[in-house]
Amino acid sequence: MKRILVTGGTGYIGSHTIVDLIENGFEVVSADNYHNSHPEVLDGIEKITGVRVKNYAIDLADADATSQLFVKEQFDGVIHFAAYKLVGESVDKPLAYMRNNLNSLINVIEGLAAQGSSNLVFSSSCSVYGNADELPVRETTPRKEAESPYALTKQVGEDIITDYCKAQPDFAAILLRYFNPAGAHSSGHIGEDPSNPATSLVPVITQTASGKRGSMTVFGTDYATRDGSCVRDYIHVEDLAHAHTLALKFLLEGKVSTNPELFNLGIGEGLTVLEAINAFEKVSGEKLNYQLGSRRAGDVVAVYADRSKAEKQLGWKPTRDVEDIMRSAWAWEKSM
Repeated sequence: MKRILVTGGTGYIGSHTIVDLIENGFEVVSADNYHNSHPEVLDGIEKITGVRVKNYAIDLADADATSQLFVKEQFDGVIHFAAYKLVGESVDKPLAYMRNNLNSLINVIEGLAAQGSSNLVFSSSCSVYGNADELPVRETTPRKEAESPYALTKQVGEDIITDYCKAQPDFAAILLRYFNPAGAHSSGHIGEDPSNPATSLVPVITQTASGKRGSMTVFGTDYATRDGSCVRDYIHVEDLAHAHTLALKFLLEGKVSTNPELFNLGIGEGLTVLEAINAFEKVSGEKLNYQLGSRRAGDVVAVYADRSKAEKQLGWKPTRDVEDIMRSAWAWEKSM
């Protein structure tokens, strides 16, 4: 049984990926200091899988702590999620984002290398495309200037991995640029539950509908889109989690021809913020209290994916749509 480290394992995407890995025969260890998550997530994972996952509550930006983890535990690969991810916060705290996101990546690469291991799956983002020249974006679409320090850390992270793979060709990696994860596990045991205030659209919607927030704001109504609000590609978190398992298998089976390999992960359709709100209202029967506001720093106008490469090479295809996303997210919200 292959042993995999999932960094940020108690986070939103990390926890769903751990479940998918276990269900596909992997042994998993987590590393997460609960900066933006809760230890109770491990209980949810256990309820779904019957497996109690070991978590190391360490700061992966701490080189010594990370090195000690790789001394204690041997891994066949790493899926690296651990990063600060709030676009607006990154604009206010650029140094914190650079220090955390880049140092943690470097430390994880060095830990794997010290073991003589390889097989790194890196959680990247569609934010690296900036305001892209073409839609849908393809893996060959040029990266544009980053619209936020968060996006810049993902661009630099990709570059670090690319340069390292050139220097050490036996070290294999995959970069996964994914779009807007949303929804919750169908079991209802795990979902998006950040310890910091939510800024992603779907949990903001559900928290507003449940009364945890008095209202919400649609940031920007004057973009060159169908209704003036931003366009995004929303992907169900369970579909996204399974893509990570498939990417890991791709590495372990030695199928990488370009190192690092790169895949976009998205449904392939763009939805405006207002259309997403309408979809939630349709499936929930709730009316949202929202207001129209000015643009938010760091937001791009529109981005959605061409997923054909992942479909062809990884055999990955999303099976859930925006209504499934909203339905599962609302069920999760009501369960908390």
